[in-house]
Amino acid sequence: MTEDGGSTNGTPSVPKPMDGHVFISYASADTAVANAVCAALERAGVRCWIAPRDVMPGALYADAIVRAISGAGAIVLILSESAVVSSHVGKEVERASSKRRPILALRIDAAPLTPALEYFLSESQWIDARTGDLDAVFPRLNEAARHLLGSPVAVSPPSNETNTDRWTLKDKPHTEGVSPAEAATLGPVVTPASPHSNRMLIAAMAIFGVGLAYVLVDRFWLSKRATPEIAPTQASSATPEAAAAAISDDSIAVLPFTDMSEKKDQEYFSDGLSEELIDLLTKIPQLHVPARTSSFYFKGKSEDIPTIAKKLLVAHVLEGSVRKSGNHLRVTAQLIRADNGYHLWSETYDRQLDDIFKVQDEIATAVVGALKLKLLAAPTEKERQTASPEAYNQYLIGRHLLSGSNWAVDRSAAEAFKRAVDLDPNYAPAWAGLAEATYEAAEDTSAVAELTAKRQEALTAADKAIALRPDLADGYVARGNIRAWGQWDFRGAREDFRQALALEPENTYVLSKYVRSVLLPTGRLDEGLAAAVKVLKADPLNSASWRALGGMQFFRGDYGGARESFQRSLEINPEQSNTAAFVAYAMLLQGDPASALPTSQRATVELFRLQGAALAEHDLGHAKEAQQHLSEVIAKHGTKGAYQIAEVYASWGDKDQAFQWLDRAYVQHDGGLTIVEFDPLVRSLRPDPRFAALVKKLHLQD
Repeated sequence: MTEDGGSTNGTPSVPKPMDGHVFISYASADTAVANAVCAALERAGVRCWIAPRDVMPGALYADAIVRAISGAGAIVLILSESAVVSSHVGKEVERASSKRRPILALRIDAAPLTPALEYFLSESQWIDARTGDLDAVFPRLNEAARHLLGSPVAVSPPSNETNTDRWTLKDKPHTEGVSPAEAATLGPVVTPASPHSNRMLIAAMAIFGVGLAYVLVDRFWLSKRATPEIAPTQASSATPEAAAAAISDDSIAVLPFTDMSEKKDQEYFSDGLSEELIDLLTKIPQLHVPARTSSFYFKGKSEDIPTIAKKLLVAHVLEGSVRKSGNHLRVTAQLIRADNGYHLWSETYDRQLDDIFKVQDEIATAVVGALKLKLLAAPTEKERQTASPEAYNQYLIGRHLLSGSNWAVDRSAAEAFKRAVDLDPNYAPAWAGLAEATYEAAEDTSAVAELTAKRQEALTAADKAIALRPDLADGYVARGNIRAWGQWDFRGAREDFRQALALEPENTYVLSKYVRSVLLPTGRLDEGLAAAVKVLKADPLNSASWRALGGMQFFRGDYGGARESFQRSLEINPEQSNTAAFVAYAMLLQGDPASALPTSQRATVELFRLQGAALAEHDLGHAKEAQQHLSEVIAKHGTKGAYQIAEVYASWGDKDQAFQWLDRAYVQHDGGLTIVEFDPLVRSLRPDPRFAALVKKLHLQD
């Protein structure tokens, strides 16, 4: 054999692998296509890295991918409908661009690209495989990959077939069957030049059909590597026209104002001011304003203004600082054009704390003026909900604490809301906050009598909020959540959310709660998934939004997608009470107990750590350790974790014990029963007549 891998006797041989490797990026719906591409490249001597095949046992999945992309000479992207919405693929493309790795996109369907992807891939090379004839494009793919890796392209002996089967990199994109707008965004495309044999077409279509089947099955819900993702940044240069097409001038992100107070103890106040400004600017119909959680994602991070603006798809950024000393307040704000760093407007306000509402209105009015838009009328005192600065102060503290989805912290949030309503008994949003925080904090209560009392206290607070302001969504959301999870009153919950959505149909908080409290327990999973995706498009850096999406994927059986969505939620907010437990559940259902065991221990509530350990140890074959963990759950948390105990017994196949603990959960009014009909951990119980009787008793379909 020769040095270049050729045969000395004329017999075909496997080419010698090159030093660099190609990273294969794909959504799981396209697994069949990705594997076929990988095999074809490796037959041609191009070394590939593809997950999960090349992830070393015991390695962290994300870390392995980051290292593989960093070490790659080129990226082959399987570009499809699933890839367009995949968070996994988006992050891989972002990493590749930041490392300036060339990207070769193999387009297998005609799904429209997001503006971000159009912008991102504007300089990439493309191969059009939308006909499904993969065999026809493999030679071109191989040659393109070798070219990108810097390897000399092997020249085959000349023949008529070879000459008519060449591919060329064209300066202009292949536009057959592509819209003009889409064609304008395509980079150089590798295009087929001639038809191929029926045998090759049939074989290729067989391979492609498997991938297409996955796409069709997942058409209305996201596969295990397909979840919405905020637009990634573009490290390489791009044309101003492409950027302009992706980002509207009528867009602004309000970053969390910096606390410049001497003691650095006014973070809740500066955050609250930023949130109020977001609320004011959101009232302008033609202005795109990312939701609070997405803007606040960058708090404390080192990204510069252009990077943040690209990730949030905005043209302008409002940033500022708050310095509070006693009753004196200084607010500095500046509006920046992101693409050139030009300061369009800046102002400093020195006010007494009594004027905080006026300061908010002044800043919002000035920003809109700088953007040459028309602001709606300034909010009235009634719309502001309270005239008490101190009540408002306590309300901000409560909202700040409640945003963490941590039951232990929710107690402190409830105390802050209680101080707010004591200061102003007519403060409706504070009553709604008190209802939500009281109910959530009660979930960490062991005594059944105390739990029942706290739930009733929360319901009373929600009723008060609605009585004070029936035109405000907050109270209906709080009461609907309590009715669904605390009372199993799904008919009442549905009516509450109907009212809330009529008042604020685009409010992402209302929508995410609607998904969790109505669509999930009543089995409207398709609708729930669509709503969760809608929320993420508007608020892509909200941990609760990713959790809602993960829940829908999990209960539909998409454990890979759920695992990624829950993990993304934890990346944004790692202190959640039980989201890590759901990641562990997904890992167990994927047959990965070794990963599930340490993951379950990231839950901040002991009940879920112990339960996760019991489930994982059992699947690892450690019966003694599993039983020890379950016994500890029963001893410590039997009065508030009956449903979780039932899940363990059901997973272990002990149906009688499982139903005994489900009966206890019913007596204790355990909120976990809300998901029983779709919970995969108890699916072994579904054929049993006792299961149907339980579902009927819960009125889940009312």
